[in-house]
Formats: sequence, C-alpha cells, structure tokens
Amino acid sequence: QVQFVESGGGLVQAGGSLSLSCAASGSAFSIWTMGWYRQAPGKQRELVAHISTGGSTNYADSVKGRFTISRDNAKNTVYLQMNSLKPEDTAVYYCNGKPSYPKWGQGTQVTVSS
Repeated sequence: QVQFVESGGGLVQAGGSLSLSCAASGSAFSIWTMGWYRQAPGKQRELVAHISTGGSTNYADSVKGRFTISRDNAKNTVYLQMNSLKPEDTAVYYCNGKPSYPKWGQGTQVTVSS
C-alpha cells in the first residue's frame, strides 16, 4: 500500500523560505511521477509542481521561479524548496503521485504571514 508522510511546514513571514519533504512507501517510487499539491481553506486542492522519473519538472504559474521540486529515488523522498513565500501560499501541502493515488497523507501546514 502506498503511503506518503509530509514534513517541514511551519509559520514564516512573507519573503521567507521553507523546505518540505515527503517520504513515500512503495518499491516502485522510482517509476512514479511525483507531485506537490496544496489546499487552501475553502479552495480545491491544486497541483503546484511535479517531477518525472527522469527529473523533468513542471510548475504552476503561481509558484514558477519561487519553488523548486526535486527527488531522491534512493531515499523514496521528494522535496519542495519554497522561496519568496507570499501570504497566498498559505495552505496544507501534500505530496502524491501524478496521477494521484487514492490515499493521501496528513499533509503539512504552511502559513505565511504578511
């Protein structure tokens, strides 16, 4: 069964940085496209970045140039470096495959104060 455990969230001032990590279970991690998603209060969950098995990356326009996704297949881990954070980045952040698996992790809260 695939499971995801996210960590690294917190409270930061606008303009600050945070680094998120996601540990994934499952022996097939290296062949998954992985994504970071976020859900703000009252909004639908959205995909903010994803990375292919070969390391190709894509970003939502709202985070392009500020966020960087990376992965370490040996550790079954995917990362999200977030710089120049804005209050509108406040959300619960999740990782999952792309397309996503049915079971989501608990996510990690990111709060950006103005």
